Amino acid sequence: MLTRKLFSIALALMVLALSGCSGGVLDPKGQIGVDEKNLIIIATLLMLLVVIPVIVMTLYFAWKYRDGRDHEIYAPKWAHSTKIEAAVWTIPIVIIIVLGVITWRSTQSLDPYKPLEGKGEHLKVQVVSLNWKWLFIYPEQGIATVNELVFPANVPVEYKITSESTMNSFFIPQLGSQIYSMAGMETQLHLIADEAGTFNGFSANYSGAGFTGMQFDAIATPTQADFDNWVAEVKAKGQTLDKATYEQLAKPSEYHPVTYYGAVENGLFHSIVMKYMQGHGEMNYYAKPEHSAHIQHGVEE
Repeated sequence: MLTRKLFSIALALMVLALSGCSGGVLDPKGQIGVDEKNLIIIATLLMLLVVIPVIVMTLYFAWKYRDGRDHEIYAPKWAHSTKIEAAVWTIPIVIIIVLGVITWRSTQSLDPYKPLEGKGEHLKVQVVSLNWKWLFIYPEQGIATVNELVFPANVPVEYKITSESTMNSFFIPQLGSQIYSMAGMETQLHLIADEAGTFNGFSANYSGAGFTGMQFDAIATPTQADFDNWVAEVKAKGQTLDKATYEQLAKPSEYHPVTYYGAVENGLFHSIVMKYMQGHGEMNYYAKPEHSAHIQHGVEE
């Protein structure tokens, strides 16, 4: 009876503790997020196998040997116990080995550069972090948006990420891993949403005065047809994102409104990545052919 009551109390406390996790990493809406949540829980429980007994024994020994307990045996010359030595060394070693195996396996399976197998063809999105806003370019659809990311549910998305200047971190907590965006470099991330919805996205790396407003909506549409309709609506906006438009967009601004571009100049993302690699630091926007060999294969399909 007592065991059931303790279990009920523990369950209630766990539910109460997790009730504030809505919208975060413990409320995943995609397969990568689910796998990472399970990894966090498993690692925490394994570490608690050491933490909880230490806390309990600390309180127990303080109570057992408190002042006034004259009948307890005091052994000032006691110095060794094989059983205790075996326990305090064996248990942590076993836990570290288990955690090491889990970490190695999860590092391989959750590699952000690794495409999601068995999920179908990936939607490609090129991401540029600006001060202080996010630019999303859809190379296959020929459109771009600012501070709004849209993709179909149950369709894997391949993100290629860079930065205009300051280093940031691209993060949609409910979908999974975060990864840094850096000027002159390209990082990659593969995510999927298992259900339709609007998820909060932001930068997880402080980047200056406008950092708090550097957020965006990640919208998973219920069907591919809904996504296609959205693309058609963006195309109808008529505004084109070219070199001149990008130069204006790249200027620092805070709480930038959602903006749509119905057409994008070819090679713009590639030129943003390449701009810091030209002529000993000269910030040219378009890479010369003879310099393309210096870029890691696959910067832009």
